[in-house]
Amino acid sequence: MGIHYEQAGKGEKVIFIHGAGGSTRAWYFQNDRLKRSMEVLCVDLPGHGQSPGDGCDSIGQYSDAVYSLLNERPPDRYFIAGHSMGGAIAMTFALAHPGLVKGLILIGTGAKLAVLPSILEGIRQDKARTVRNIVDIAFSKKTSPQMKDMAFDEMMLCSEEAIFRDFFACNGFNVIDRIAEIKVPALIICGRDDLLTPPKYSEFLQRSIAGSKLSLIEGAGHMVMLERPDEINGEIEKFVAEHE
Repeated sequence: MGIHYEQAGKGEKVIFIHGAGGSTRAWYFQNDRLKRSMEVLCVDLPGHGQSPGDGCDSIGQYSDAVYSLLNERPPDRYFIAGHSMGGAIAMTFALAHPGLVKGLILIGTGAKLAVLPSILEGIRQDKARTVRNIVDIAFSKKTSPQMKDMAFDEMMLCSEEAIFRDFFACNGFNVIDRIAEIKVPALIICGRDDLLTPPKYSEFLQRSIAGSKLSLIEGAGHMVMLERPDEINGEIEKFVAEHE
């Protein structure tokens, strides 16, 4: 059985890949607006949202799942947008299947995603407390408690096993030595207050991917696409229009 995805709109095809413990709902604000100007495909990775399974042990396996999905569709080229772990998947996909990629949109991510042992251990020992700690540092201090609570509830829908495997996969991800091989246009976005994948990660990506553009968003943390959706959507619309 393949992975679940939601499709809306017409135009340039943009695939949105969520981060660890997420689902298609992470892209609610993007889907709502961007479907007016492009074809939006939001993916539930294996073990997330409405997709079966318990997650994957590596970023490469998640990339393969996305490839299998696209292999079922008519041949085409896509913009691949990914947040955090989703960005790692997008970069891995672009390195493995450059002919399918028209451009990359890398949000709150890095060429290496080392995970604190306390997170990996905490998911097994006390899922709720660890997820709460992750959510607390994933948003800017300017973000409302209500949005943080919604993010907590959303992540708790994901199984302990899938969340653990997500972070295990992230911890094993490292394309620092290969990132310069990416030759497609890239838009790199990061919240100025991101503590999980700080701006220096995005600055490294911008220096390493030739011709890429970096946009640092003020007043936003790691969950920048939820915290500042209007700015993110505007950046994506402009980027896609410039490279269609």
